[in-house]
This record gives sequence, C-alpha cells and structure tokens, in this order.
Amino acid sequence: MNTRLKIVIAGGTGFLGQILDRELRDNYEIIILSTHKNKCDNGKIVYWDGMSSIGLETIMDGAYALINLSGKSVDCRYNEKNKREIFASRLNSTKALGNALGKCQNPPAVWINSASATIYRHAEDIPMKESDGEPGEGFSVEVCKQWEAMFFSFSHLGIRQVALRTAIVLGKRGGVMLPFRNLARFGLGGKMGKGTQMFSWIHEKDFAKSVKFILENNNITGIINIAAPNPIPNAEFMKYLRREMGVNIGIPLPKALLEIGAVLIQTETELILKSRWVLPDKLLNSGFDFQFPNIQKALKELLNVSYVHYAQPPLKSL
Repeated sequence: MNTRLKIVIAGGTGFLGQILDRELRDNYEIIILSTHKNKCDNGKIVYWDGMSSIGLETIMDGAYALINLSGKSVDCRYNEKNKREIFASRLNSTKALGNALGKCQNPPAVWINSASATIYRHAEDIPMKESDGEPGEGFSVEVCKQWEAMFFSFSHLGIRQVALRTAIVLGKRGGVMLPFRNLARFGLGGKMGKGTQMFSWIHEKDFAKSVKFILENNNITGIINIAAPNPIPNAEFMKYLRREMGVNIGIPLPKALLEIGAVLIQTETELILKSRWVLPDKLLNSGFDFQFPNIQKALKELLNVSYVHYAQPPLKSL
C-alpha cells in the first residue's frame, strides 16, 4: 500500500494557500497550519498562533515539504500598527518554523518560503531577473529583505530552501481580479496613473503548477521569480481586461484620484503604481512550461471565456 507524501502548508487557508491545496491534494497529504481558529478542524487544518514553535516539529517531522505562506495582507494602509504587524507576521512565523525544523528527527527535504517580487526597484527601463535584479527602497522592500534574510538564516539546517518572489497572482476566487473587474464594469477601467508602469502577473494555475514543479525538481534552490514570462504595461492590461469584458469605456484614473480612493478603501497606491517588471528566468531555464504565458489567454480563462487566437487587430500603441 502506497503512502502519500505529506506537505505542511503554513498560512494555507489564505488566497494562495487554497490555490496550492487544490493543486496538490490529489497527489499529496496536505496539512494546513492556520492562525484562524474558526477555520481549524484539528485534522487537516491545525491551529497555530504564527509565532510559537512549540509542537510544530511533531507536525512537520517526516513530511516531504514545508511551504510557508504566512503573513498579514499588505492590502492595507501603511500606518505604524499595520507596519508592525506586516513585519512581525512574516519574521516571527518564519523564525518559529525554522526553529521547529531544527528539532525534527526527520525534517522535510525542502522548505519553500513565500517572498515577493516587490523587493525589486520600480523598473520601467529593464526587467528584473534573479541573477541581476536590483532591490528597491522603502517599507515594502525592507520587509522583503528582512523576510528573506530570516529565511536563509536557517541554511545551516541543510534543507533545500526556495524563496518565492511572487508577482501578482490572478485568480477567480480572490486577489486583485475582483476590484479590477468592478472598476472596468463601472467604466473606470482606464489606465492607472501614467499607465506605463509594468504589471508582472501570473495565472493562479501557473502559480500552483510552478510550486509543484519546484517541489519535484531538486535542482531548484535559492531565490526564484514566480511570474508569467510576458509582463505588460498597466494601460495595456486594462485595455485587454475591458475587451474581454465587453466594456467600451475606460476612464483613466490619475494618481491624485487613486490616492483618495486608496484612503477610502484602506489600501496603498503602491500596489498599483509601482512598476514591477519581473522575468521568471529560473523557471524557464529549468524547463517549466507556462499554461498561460500571455495576458490574453489568462484573462479569457479567468473570465470564463474559451480561448481562441485573436482574429481582432492588435491594440494600438500606448
């Protein structure tokens, strides 16, 4: 009788965790660590405070992999309270998991830790690759730097480590697609700010399949960009979104208006206005095959329209 390999996903009840669970559960036994007591069932989903390492080694011992997605959402205002929680939720959870791994008699073979493509600088001149990407400055970048530093401080454990510098994940059940669709639906789906800022993205299915690919390829280590190979400018993304939704009007949203809106919905304009130009060199060089390499095909699937090659003329230049 074959026993399925076990994978522990910390923070697995969130948007990305649910995507991974759906992808992996047919082939692996999934145990989820959640900081939300109301989602726990003392079986597949186990409560964890996100800070303590006590008892974690008994859950992770003998597992094939640990995937850590823990961290407070950055979709909030960057006031001092939220900044502290964003830092603490990432650093404390990573430290606790690392300490617990050190106590395992049979530790996992691989530890995959969430990171973010926002660590790279605002880039409209050249793309950021793993080999030569330039870090930026500011609060979000500092969070990413310290998060990765905490993660790799456990390299002495001898476990294969992979940090996922993930771009914006486009999915049907959460994330940014709902607000983008609502803006387009009400005629506000024009370019945001200058519209020249690059939009690096990845379809939820490719996100999940890329993590599975990393799990099953022992040669992949260190930092890896999780993004589709064809990022596009914000204005072009919004044009394709409007086209797929059948919306003809797209009023541009200048930076000043976006700043007001961000305050009203309690978020930050950085999530929209920062130019993230990220390329997945390691994935491509390792042989990963993207199911949704371009935004046209991705949007057709996400908006429940079967994909066919465009017979329409190309979009006009921006």
